[in-house]
Amino acid sequence: MTNVRIGVMYDRDWAPEGLPEFARQAEALGLDDLWVVEDLGWNGGVSAAAVALGATQHIRVGIGIAPAPLRSPALLAMELATLARVFPGRLVAGIGHGVQEWMAQVGAAARSPLALLEETITSVRTLLRGERVELTGREVRLDGVQLTHPPAEVPPVVAGVVRPRSLELSGRVADGTVITEGHGPHDLGNARALIAKGGAASDHTLTVFAFACVGDDADEVTRALHPHIEGHAAWLGRPPHEVFTVSGPATQAAGNLGELATAGADTVVLRIAGPDPLRQLKAVLEAVGQQD
Repeated sequence: MTNVRIGVMYDRDWAPEGLPEFARQAEALGLDDLWVVEDLGWNGGVSAAAVALGATQHIRVGIGIAPAPLRSPALLAMELATLARVFPGRLVAGIGHGVQEWMAQVGAAARSPLALLEETITSVRTLLRGERVELTGREVRLDGVQLTHPPAEVPPVVAGVVRPRSLELSGRVADGTVITEGHGPHDLGNARALIAKGGAASDHTLTVFAFACVGDDADEVTRALHPHIEGHAAWLGRPPHEVFTVSGPATQAAGNLGELATAGADTVVLRIAGPDPLRQLKAVLEAVGQQD
């Protein structure tokens, strides 16, 4: 597993004031990535990324994900460019459809979610390259917009998507794809095929989020994961036992992580459940090191 990046998600339920210290400790453990979340009513993704980047020296920070309906492509590109200039090489920008019920709550539901996502990602990537954008699309209109301070090192823009047409879209327009929690090795093979069908370049990356709980007490692990698995199973439309997790004793969790890597994950981001997440992270990193 020497080639897979290992990261952690700063869970949306954790208080934002805890992010700076958590980011510093995650970096000290040797994690490659820290990912922050943008869900309606929780924390802002760009502001959380700025906090994490400012608190650390070298860990890469991902935004997973900014909902396209809530974000003007021009403003999002401006925000990302600012972070990328101040913290070069340390940002990954995730953009997705957003949860449609949440988008409807704020009056931002797109007429064509696919068109909106494609036009947003394409516009943001073009702006970050310092180019002028003229676009009259189905959902996005930009009339001669250009960044005054584009980043010297353009951050990757990745699509957080689930369904087949969206995975193809990601392969067509994004630098990489983010796969949500609960998807296992078999799912990754299918996702890779759809991304390739969309025309993905050979360097298109696959980032996989995974529910995780590391511990020797099987009952405790089950209790910690249960609410996450139940809710996500309903959202994915599959039985709970088919929701993939990185869990159990450290060696078993490391093996689960290795399965994702073997199936094509370039980065695995652990969403830790249960007490003392940093202890859990340390245990699984040590087990991964022993298996390499």
